Amino acid sequence: MLRQTLNVPPAELRQLQFSWQVPALITNADMAQRDADDSPVRLVLVFDGDRNKFSVKNAMLSELAQTMTGEPMPYATLMYVWCNTRAPGSVIINPRTDRIRKLVVESGKGRLNQWLDYQRDIAADFEQAFGEPPGALLGVGLMTDTDNTRSKAHAWYGPITLTKR
Repeated sequence: MLRQTLNVPPAELRQLQFSWQVPALITNADMAQRDADDSPVRLVLVFDGDRNKFSVKNAMLSELAQTMTGEPMPYATLMYVWCNTRAPGSVIINPRTDRIRKLVVESGKGRLNQWLDYQRDIAADFEQAFGEPPGALLGVGLMTDTDNTRSKAHAWYGPITLTKR
């Protein structure tokens, strides 16, 4: 995973442009299943918010994250992902915590081996995934992930552009 720390107030959030190319999907990956939660590409957005709204489970996960990494769990994480089977526009709730939601922007094998460009409205996507307006955008990251399926994946990422108001 590669990440960049930011601090963009919610009133300034606007558009996000990004691109990627994926040569192959991860066999048996299923982002709704704890033991198969892998994706060849993820663009990760981390948001601030009112941690007093955390469930007991999420508060404990945040404390564990603080202990293990020195950083608390973000209030909310929105990931743009390529899913093997779910339709674009689908929202997948992470099997470990509901504070991570994955928005499917690409699905299936039909567009493998092509550079694909996306433009997303960050606030609208956050509201679709979480049912509330976003807090400040605290970071952005890229992640090619195969730890759960114990497989290999390759992907290429293009420029990421964040347009602020």
